[in-house]
Amino acid sequence: MSETIHHTGVVTRISQEAVFVRITQRSACSGCHAQSLCSASEQKEQIIEIPDHTGQYAVGEKVEICGQINLGMEAVILAFVIPLILVVAGVAIGITLGCDESASGLISLLTLVPYYGALYLFRDRLKRRFVFTIRKLNS
Repeated sequence: MSETIHHTGVVTRISQEAVFVRITQRSACSGCHAQSLCSASEQKEQIIEIPDHTGQYAVGEKVEICGQINLGMEAVILAFVIPLILVVAGVAIGITLGCDESASGLISLLTLVPYYGALYLFRDRLKRRFVFTIRKLNS
């Protein structure tokens, strides 16, 4: 059984197919008492789309969203690890072909175009794979 991560958020919008929840994502040190003096702490808001057809949520309601940790790792691999490998491989291919550094860099960046194009084409499948669940907070 996989572990889950939990975030509390506020329902910002509701459609027929989904509930949109705003969460505040914080860095690990954002709870520190010295965060106002430190530039390392940061937080940003994100809107998470959660499939829901129940109609039991209202705009402005506080909810908790849950996601599986292993899916988070899979997302990191898709978003960061594979592109890094493609860029390094592109530079290596460019150097092997005898290109100068700028041409090798351009080749490495061009390897990302089909990769991100494929991610875009499979976005609906990925959306079904990376699903969050939602539940009401006991208040």
